[in-house]
Amino acid sequence: MIDRLIDSILAKNNPTVVGLDPRLNLIPDHMKEEAFEKYGFTLEGAAESFLTFNKAILDAVSDLIPAVKPQIAMYEQFGVPGLMAFQETVRYAKEKGLVVIGDIKRSDIASTAEAYAIGHIGTTVVGEQEYPVFDEDMVTLNPYLGIESIEPFFPHMKKRDKGMFILCKTSNPGGGEIQDLLVGEEKEPLYVVVGKKIEAWGEPFRGKYGFSDVGAVVGATYPEQGTTLRKILPHTFFLVPGYGAQGATAKDLAGCFNEDGIGAIVNSSRGIIGAWKSPKYEGLSFEDATRQAVLDMKEDLAQALEEARRK
Repeated sequence: MIDRLIDSILAKNNPTVVGLDPRLNLIPDHMKEEAFEKYGFTLEGAAESFLTFNKAILDAVSDLIPAVKPQIAMYEQFGVPGLMAFQETVRYAKEKGLVVIGDIKRSDIASTAEAYAIGHIGTTVVGEQEYPVFDEDMVTLNPYLGIESIEPFFPHMKKRDKGMFILCKTSNPGGGEIQDLLVGEEKEPLYVVVGKKIEAWGEPFRGKYGFSDVGAVVGATYPEQGTTLRKILPHTFFLVPGYGAQGATAKDLAGCFNEDGIGAIVNSSRGIIGAWKSPKYEGLSFEDATRQAVLDMKEDLAQALEEARRK
């Protein structure tokens, strides 16, 4: 799966992943009005507006980007209708030829971890039939419970060409309370220890570009740590949050890439899906503002990577 993602990044010359994290206040009024007229002010109405919103975004930018990252919590809060919108969003994005990264951040052990793996990247067996359920291409996972929470996903990755990104050094300010703790005999930061484990776990899953289907989440808000992790995790592809709304710039995340410009994919959620509300794109339609935000991010990343290569 990582090879397919990298192929798409290179083909579109754009390491941008759009975070499909819909909120009612980000959805244009006409989309909400149409959904609520059909279903009333119900969970179904909200979910319908989410799906209309997501499809409009995908229609506007799918030719520009390699991947999308729907955050499942934004859908779960609207119950079963929300999860149905999540499932349909995944399906529609895959129809558009995009890699779908399910931002689920699951972490559990034994049969529970296996159930998560089946539901998100495997197939559920009913009688003699197998059904892919959410069927994302890749998922985010939390490694706090150790290898027992990660390993149940491996057979499904091999069987169905799937992948994962494991939390390593996250973009949020409070992450350092745990991730920066010095541990072990060598007194290394915990995020470094976790990163080394991710590199080792991914060894059997390396593709043609040398990267593994087992990737790491590395926040752009900590550029020095990102540069450090890039050096010590040569075969681990990074999913990089924190750009834009969380304050990180393209220059902050340049260290997450190799000298050849490969090695990471950068997420933007509100900066793209909420672009139509930004004064920067005033006068543009929802679709045009969304598309222009992607083009602006693509150019911003390209300039930062070019500067990084020259150093």
